[in-house]
Amino acid sequence: MTAGDIIFFDWGNDGTIDHVGIVESVTNGVVNTIEGNSGDKVARRSYSMGSDSIYGYSVPAY
Repeated sequence: MTAGDIIFFDWGNDGTIDHVGIVESVTNGVVNTIEGNSGDKVARRSYSMGSDSIYGYSVPAY
């Protein structure tokens, strides 16, 4: 994954996508994102690349 990719999250690990964000960067096994509706605001967040909450990624056709 690279900056600009879309990242999908499954908070309950039930196969249902619950949230989406934009990959800002990937550094040392950590995915840094920009997400809307994160505590009712737009926020930068970070996740381990192996996080169970990450459902998958998509590459937009910009």
